Amino acid sequence: MKVYFDNAATTALDKEVLEAMMPYLENQYGNPSSIHAFGRETRAGIELARKTIADLLNVSPGEIFFTSGGTEANNMAIKNSINTLQLTHAVSTRIEHHAVSHTLEECVKTANVKLSEVPLKEDGHVDVQVLEQLLKDNPQSLVSLMHANNEIGNMLPLEEVGAICKKYDAVFHSDTVQTMAHYQLDLQKLNIQFASCSGHKFHGPKGVGFLYINSDIKIDPFLLGGTQERNMRGGTENLYGIIGMGKAFEIAHRSMKEDTEHITALKSHMAESLKAKIPNVEFNGDCMGDSLYTVLNISLPPTDNSEMLLFNLDIAGIAASGGSACSSGSNIGSHVLEGINSDMTRPAIRFSFSKHNTIEEVEYCVDRLAELVNVPQTVL
Repeated sequence: MKVYFDNAATTALDKEVLEAMMPYLENQYGNPSSIHAFGRETRAGIELARKTIADLLNVSPGEIFFTSGGTEANNMAIKNSINTLQLTHAVSTRIEHHAVSHTLEECVKTANVKLSEVPLKEDGHVDVQVLEQLLKDNPQSLVSLMHANNEIGNMLPLEEVGAICKKYDAVFHSDTVQTMAHYQLDLQKLNIQFASCSGHKFHGPKGVGFLYINSDIKIDPFLLGGTQERNMRGGTENLYGIIGMGKAFEIAHRSMKEDTEHITALKSHMAESLKAKIPNVEFNGDCMGDSLYTVLNISLPPTDNSEMLLFNLDIAGIAASGGSACSSGSNIGSHVLEGINSDMTRPAIRFSFSKHNTIEEVEYCVDRLAELVNVPQTVL
């Protein structure tokens, strides 16, 4: 059996998405900036995708700017808001995705920005009271906090944080890469200036995403060299990617209720099975509470096979992760697990689910994992 439990890293392309992309890969190939019929045809496809996304987020199409993915969207929001609005203070946490944390670190070096860190509670959630005090002491700050952590799944109360940011005139950016198209987000009702998205996290294509920018805020262009994306991002648009992402966004919202119920059941079943079959298993963060329903992060008792755990799962046909896929190939431990004071001597695994996974796959995975952990000398 082959089992894919690494959907927080990327998801399989939906067949319906591929069908929507194919005409633009084969016959509708005009440059969207061209004024002739070929160009107008592809421009119409892009604008339809933009309107689809905007309608589902209850915002204006003019507030959606297509990018190459979540990393670019995060960079665009952080760097350009700091530079354009001349912000001198930013607030974040130590468990943000590196696309946020590394960008903020660069701004500290190059833009004379002071960076404050919001402490985390024991369960890994942001201490909102401390956040408010930081903003009270430093009004007109940039706040960059992710909606759901990509490794442990902890959720941020977007509405509450947005209200605090509004109270102290702070600019609010949220990395919503793991939650876009997994939750019904009404951005019109939230006091949020920037929200980032990546298409391949919800069965769309890789290499495409978008940044929502509230129309009340104006920032300078991110990429120069063309008038695309209303002068905000120069360069010919990723036509096929945008078409596919728009379709994937539509499909995800169409089946959101059923998919959420199905995936939540898988996560709950795995958690209960792990507790029953593996003594002393621990769950990282608040993964069984206020948490992203697609992610389950566990720590296991150390064994002789600890360093080979993911490798042995792979041999058994099971794809999982030790942390963020963006950090794969690195010998550095998870900054997220360190940030929540997890026991770093225990091997950690992140399982992340999609609508394609089954209960049978969960049971197969738990059984193989139990064999590896409960019998240290076992090598599959």
